[in-house]
Amino acid sequence: MIKFTPARTRLALIVVTISALGLFAFTATAQKRKPASHPKVCGNPNLTCTSDLQFEPYALPFRFPANGVIYDTELFYAVILRSVPSPADSCDNFIPEPDRLAAQILFTNNKVFTSRCAEPGQVTYTNTSPKAQFMAVYAGLSLAEANRMLANVQATNKFPGASIRRMRAVINGT
Repeated sequence: MIKFTPARTRLALIVVTISALGLFAFTATAQKRKPASHPKVCGNPNLTCTSDLQFEPYALPFRFPANGVIYDTELFYAVILRSVPSPADSCDNFIPEPDRLAAQILFTNNKVFTSRCAEPGQVTYTNTSPKAQFMAVYAGLSLAEANRMLANVQATNKFPGASIRRMRAVINGT
């Protein structure tokens, strides 16, 4: 049988107290983080897109929050209609606005958008080549929607080589 002397009792009390405090500290620091929220893309040009940022006509708009600086959207699918080479040292080669507007007429309920050289405050797109500029049509949030849009694009016979791409729209306002 173990005799509990005052010294052993104090030591046992200290060990229990330290263990309890350590457990409390661990649970306080192990709080779950909220997943990053990504603004929603406004893929239908016929609907109003409430945003605190004015987008260029050729850009894919999204719900940019007030006081936003750097944001990337939810993942979405687009069908790349056409691309042109664009050397890194020149921003002069891109799909012209009349070409985008002509494509927009074909896809009235899906935004046709084009890329430009990355500049602060302008929309750029992930999962695309840095050596080319492109024109694409918004194809939805699911692969099934994207496949339907690709079939619609192919039915026009105007965009040979059209392909599906999953991406995000990004703004870096710094």
